[in-house]
Amino acid sequence: MSYKNILVPVDDSPISYAAVEHAEKIAKAFGSKVIVMCVLSVDPLMSVDFYKVAPAITQHVLEAETNAKGRLDDIKQTLTGHGVAVETIIIRSVPTATGILNVADEIHADLIVMGSHGRKGLKKLVLGSVAQEVLGLSQRPVLIIKQ
Repeated sequence: MSYKNILVPVDDSPISYAAVEHAEKIAKAFGSKVIVMCVLSVDPLMSVDFYKVAPAITQHVLEAETNAKGRLDDIKQTLTGHGVAVETIIIRSVPTATGILNVADEIHADLIVMGSHGRKGLKKLVLGSVAQEVLGLSQRPVLIIKQ
């Protein structure tokens, strides 16, 4: 098996960075390209009439994008410095798992490497599990990194 394109979805959690480290090791072994992506959360207020006039919400969305871009730039600099080919992508306005799977299709990913927060019980019920959803829906191999 060869992995030419490895997709790594990240957020700002330590488990995401652990997934990046695993992807780097695999990329070095196979000479792969790593595509690191962030999905900016779907804004639940997007359809609310006052959305366009709520500066605090607009500011929050802009800050989220700035933070995601900074995180991706840092990861790209690190991986490039370690000799790994890297591309970064930011996806907006879709549910996280959908964004991940869409990008996997677009880039013809051979492998998805992602962290799992390992939520259980009520937290899992309320917050869900993106990793579990991607694992269940993906037609590609998915490597789940746990804490």
